[in-house]
Amino acid sequence: MQTLNWKVMTLSLGLFSGFSFILCVAWGLVVPPDVHGTRLLEMFLPGFVWLTPGTFVLGLVETIVIGAYVGFVFTPIHNAVASHWR
Repeated sequence: MQTLNWKVMTLSLGLFSGFSFILCVAWGLVVPPDVHGTRLLEMFLPGFVWLTPGTFVLGLVETIVIGAYVGFVFTPIHNAVASHWR
């Protein structure tokens, strides 16, 4: 099994998380308020309030950082487990 590069995984998951946040906000702007996850975003992203330009940027930065953190932590764990099972 191939080992993962931590730089690639960190950047990939950071960008994926940011893109997913943008899709969630776009979904929230299109559908009725009863259907979108405003409360969920406000619970998980400190300082995020639906929807002002400043908190949109804050939420975007927070999701990118969280995604990058997941990639940074996941990669060495994956590589260690993969090397153990070779």
